[in-house]
Amino acid sequence: MSFKVQIRPSGHSFEAGAGESVLAAALRQGVVLPYGCRAGACGTCKAALLSGRVHYPDGLPSGLDDTVAGEILVCQAVPVTDLVLEAREIQLPGDIEIKNLPAKVADLSPLTHDIMRLRLKLPPSERLQFLAGQYLEILLKDGRRRGFSIANAPHDDAFIELHIRLVPGGHFTHYVFTEMRPKAMLRIEGPLGTYYLREDSARPVILVGGGTGFAPLKGMLEHAFHRGIDRPLHLFWGVRGRRDLYLQERIAEWCARYPNFHYTPVLSEPAPEDRWGGETGLVSEAVARHYPELRGHELYMSGPPAMIDAARVRFLALGLPAAQMFSDAFEFAADIRSAATGSA
Repeated sequence: MSFKVQIRPSGHSFEAGAGESVLAAALRQGVVLPYGCRAGACGTCKAALLSGRVHYPDGLPSGLDDTVAGEILVCQAVPVTDLVLEAREIQLPGDIEIKNLPAKVADLSPLTHDIMRLRLKLPPSERLQFLAGQYLEILLKDGRRRGFSIANAPHDDAFIELHIRLVPGGHFTHYVFTEMRPKAMLRIEGPLGTYYLREDSARPVILVGGGTGFAPLKGMLEHAFHRGIDRPLHLFWGVRGRRDLYLQERIAEWCARYPNFHYTPVLSEPAPEDRWGGETGLVSEAVARHYPELRGHELYMSGPPAMIDAARVRFLALGLPAAQMFSDAFEFAADIRSAATGSA
């Protein structure tokens, strides 16, 4: 048995399965409602119940003021009838609360010889709501900040995934690779940035990453797959040599599973031992060879600033309107680059 949930004033509606919370059903079907802890404690996900009935399987949540009639917490409320709710929907980065939170290192795993995957766990009472493609900042004890793109999709938020490249002479990245251990505590702030996947368009999407610029694109793609977005999605990923490519098994799974997804890796300096027969040179030139006319496309790129600068000029010359080109290279101050741009 399922129940229909209507949201006002947006008019959006979705189905909640038996025993499924309103929030879980909404996120599963691409309706993004405000939430915080997802445990019923913070009250961020309050909504007005205009019609219908819900129940709370684990009892009345602590974040709900039972003296206020007609309010529910969508993260815990399970429909027992069709519902009509009045709730704000998340559409833009400004709709999401920026939080300053402690985070525990759940695990570290090397992706390549100089890239580490870091997964962070927030306190049980907290979750970080974000849009696919945004970033966060790690707050260092000396007052400096280091920004890294969030590599997981918003629906998969049990952990926060970061891809961190070892930068020669980089204080923080050296610590990550040589001293950091699971259970280490960090403090983060986010989500930040206006680099996120736009969903109000039917244009084919080209995604261009350089190095760990793959991180936010991974989050965007996993979000698009989860949402069932069927627009053509073409990922171009530029690195120096074959050893710099990672998570290739996952990308191969995407290629096999999603007919609207295509992948083109590009090596700028392939070594003889790479035995490379694919695209070489600048990743922007590989895009130009595949798409000599870009006017009808939407393009997302993340990577080192020099790559972004050159690619922007090239893509504008191919007819891509500036309003249809999105980049994260200009989101950060000089010493707060994302993982995509090589944070120290």
